[in-house]
Amino acid sequence: MSLEAYRKKRNFKDTPEPTDILDDADKFRFVIQRHRASHLHYDVRLEMEGVLKSWAVPKGPSMNPKDKRLAVHTEDHPVAYLTFEGVIPKGNYGAGKMTIWDSGYYENLYQDQSLSSDYADGKLKINFHGKKMKGIFTLVRSSSMDKKDQWLLIKHSDQFATHLNYDAEDFNLEAFSKEDHLTTPQLNLKSLVKPMLASPGTKIFNDKNWIYELKYDGYRALSNIASGTVELYSRNGISLNEKFKLIHEELSQIEHSVILDGEIVVLDSKGLPQFSALQNYNPDTTQGTLIYYIFDVLHLNGHDTLELPLSDRKELLKTLLPATPHLQYCDHVEAMGVTVYDQAIRMGMEGVIAKKADSLYDPNVRSSDWLKFKRIENTETIICGYTLSKIASRKFGSLILGMVEEDELIYVGTCGSGFSEQQLTELYHKFEVLETDTPVFEIRQHLKGREAVWLLPKLVCEVKFSEWTPSNVMRHPVFLRMREDKTLEFETSTSPFQAPKKQHTSDSVFSLEIDGIAVQITNPDKLYWPNPKLTKYDLLDYYIKMSDYILPYLKDRPESLHRHPNGILGESFYQKDHDHLPKWIETVEVSSKSSEKDINYLLCQNQATLLYMNNLGCIELHPWHSTIYQLNHPDYAIIDLDPSPENTFEEVIETTLVVKSVLDRAKIKGFCKTSGASGLHIYIPMGGLYTYEEARDFTKLLCVYVNEALPSLTTLERSLKKRGAKIYLDYLQNRKGQTIVSVYSVRPKPLAPVSTPLSWSEIKSGLHVNDFTIQTVPERVRSTTDLFKGVLEKPIDMEKAIDQLVDS
Repeated sequence: MSLEAYRKKRNFKDTPEPTDILDDADKFRFVIQRHRASHLHYDVRLEMEGVLKSWAVPKGPSMNPKDKRLAVHTEDHPVAYLTFEGVIPKGNYGAGKMTIWDSGYYENLYQDQSLSSDYADGKLKINFHGKKMKGIFTLVRSSSMDKKDQWLLIKHSDQFATHLNYDAEDFNLEAFSKEDHLTTPQLNLKSLVKPMLASPGTKIFNDKNWIYELKYDGYRALSNIASGTVELYSRNGISLNEKFKLIHEELSQIEHSVILDGEIVVLDSKGLPQFSALQNYNPDTTQGTLIYYIFDVLHLNGHDTLELPLSDRKELLKTLLPATPHLQYCDHVEAMGVTVYDQAIRMGMEGVIAKKADSLYDPNVRSSDWLKFKRIENTETIICGYTLSKIASRKFGSLILGMVEEDELIYVGTCGSGFSEQQLTELYHKFEVLETDTPVFEIRQHLKGREAVWLLPKLVCEVKFSEWTPSNVMRHPVFLRMREDKTLEFETSTSPFQAPKKQHTSDSVFSLEIDGIAVQITNPDKLYWPNPKLTKYDLLDYYIKMSDYILPYLKDRPESLHRHPNGILGESFYQKDHDHLPKWIETVEVSSKSSEKDINYLLCQNQATLLYMNNLGCIELHPWHSTIYQLNHPDYAIIDLDPSPENTFEEVIETTLVVKSVLDRAKIKGFCKTSGASGLHIYIPMGGLYTYEEARDFTKLLCVYVNEALPSLTTLERSLKKRGAKIYLDYLQNRKGQTIVSVYSVRPKPLAPVSTPLSWSEIKSGLHVNDFTIQTVPERVRSTTDLFKGVLEKPIDMEKAIDQLVDS
């Protein structure tokens, strides 16, 4: 590395820039400087082998993966430039003001080769750890010889990415000189703003210093309007542009740059919100009127309004909204809270929101300056158990409900109506993992001969009812919904909800202490396999022994749970979305186009979470092929050899060896494991370098070569009817969100087989899948290295592999 070019361009008597001194500390630091030279740009500098490798980015970095920012490679700078801020005088190279926009450290994500080698190859994949610059980026050089100094800076899709427009200038936190005409912004129109939230109120009141708005049962939504662009999104950042196009189109008629806050509802013929109609909203079929009630303004024409009193913000808001069918100003009443509340209840509304008239807007905070009061006849209750149904097809009869009174859990009624068939099934599956032998209160007189199944009181639901009886029991309760955002936690022995636990491990509930986390285990003696007789405890014991081996293949990957709460002979179901999880379990929200919502996936980051999943009945484990840091780029591709019932396992072995020969022709490494069923899986390391589509197409190419070698034994035909007695070369496993059973995972099959990595020398006649089981694999791994470790290490070079195949 050399600083010769840097030295030649500067006269250090005239410029305050640091002198050209090499510093080989190699601390992987970075700086991004805002350079107001003849043309405003941002300089990205990475510490590498004694200097700062530098790129000028005219538009600045972007956290939106859709943006491919031009980055012009410039001369190396000294490491001392990491902290440089100042004015380079006129007449000098790069004259103008330079300030630090962001700084921190970065990681090289190609751990198997040197950073300088990646740089020489023209492709850097790095993870930034800064205040603004966060997550994974690629810096890639143009392939054109006459544009060798032109690179692209591209953000990866990870938890730090945004789908909104991104302008680095909106995040310029420096106070520049007056001639710059720039101030320090708190909000910007092109990034996600999370709304201020109301706290639950206890008793409605009158106060001249408060205002009162009707509480609408709908979707909280914010709208960012700037430069002809409109973004309508939920409180969690999910785009609502397509779902509510009518509102989105009318927002574009607002002739200001603003951030607005409000509630989207569907009103029936009486003017009452209908939440179910909103959930299933279709502009062509939904009965009712779609309205966006707007009650606050956070930003207006370059100025934040957060510090203005609410009453002033609402006066501004009145003047902004055009007269359109679907946008409406949310009016209010001053001082008369009790009257507004009573009228709202008589109308059939959900309640009221009380707000201090002089309250400031505090984003992403639940404030006591805003209070919500819901009608008494709608209340939240704790599900403490259920009664068995006398109808065979119905999962349960009624919910047994409780509430807390003076720190004691008391019975408040049973609820047997308001459920759809789907809700009955979904609730029943939630209940299975919470069953306990100990009643949480005595209500024999209320059950009238019905048999009760008791649950640990963790789930919260909302019901409506006509009135309280003199004995404090709800009259005619009707189930409305689960409160998926609420759950009760029992972390101390003094909790009034905690049912007494027996102390020895053969009983229905006990806790395992793992790294300071108490993992609750229910029904450990439940039989999971009839032959050999293996229980839930045996499953837990296996995963405890194998956790160090399996966790590297689960960590940072969304998990699709396949649950068998009653063992391999009972019903099973898949679960992706999670709401009621202990606080210590990490999750990630992934937008789903098919379900038009964000799915909250569980992440298995540690042994405690692994055992929590096992306790839910997760015999087998299904992680994504990609991590949360780059969801669209898998770490490996998979060839799934899926035999028909007519194929023998010897034929699967024959096919696998042909796959190996094709991989050898391509000069790439593959890693084989048993499926734990009738087939074998071959993994190919991708290292997140390629998209799912590229991985799928490449794997298909390999399968074409295998099929050409074994046309009478293999097929690329997916249809069971068309493939016949052939082994299906399944390359379609390589899709975003598609999962396949993890290495070292137990399968819900007879004999409890395990998906086990194999050396290529083991794949020969006489190999039997059932040699690898829950009972044999722990001993096997103690005597061998992890044969699958290479899957997460050096990735293949796809272009070179294709060239090798074509030339061979």
